[in-house]
Amino acid sequence: MILVSVGTQKQQFNRIFNLIENSKKLKNMEIIAQSGYTNYKSETIKMLSFVSDSEFDDLINRCDLLICHGGVGTIFKALNQGKKVLVVPRLQKYGEHVNDHQLEICKALQNENFLLYLQDGEDIDDKIEELSHTTFKKYVLDEGYLTILAKQI
Repeated sequence: MILVSVGTQKQQFNRIFNLIENSKKLKNMEIIAQSGYTNYKSETIKMLSFVSDSEFDDLINRCDLLICHGGVGTIFKALNQGKKVLVVPRLQKYGEHVNDHQLEICKALQNENFLLYLQDGEDIDDKIEELSHTTFKKYVLDEGYLTILAKQI
């Protein structure tokens, strides 16, 4: 199962769902999405606006791949469970967030080999293929690393 999570920001994030629905690699896969305030309608993605923390933990536990926005809560929850993560950061230029801090988070975590992120204009199927052949560093909760990451951002 593929889990998609866009967090709870009030800004729309339809771009991530368009990418997923146009993906050839994800065609015919079970996809469940936590869509928050994004009002995207889909015939192929099971859309759940909000879920409880325990439901979200269960969805992450069950997923084979998490495709998400660049929210650190979502990302680190998945990394703590050893999940492969593909991040599509919300971008200011599309009105998806107030600034590009999610892009900075993604760059830092990809540089440390914890995840991959989809840069604007990249093909999601190419990134999913790369993800399937990439071995990531195991994330272990490290307050020191979080401090370093916060300084980089």
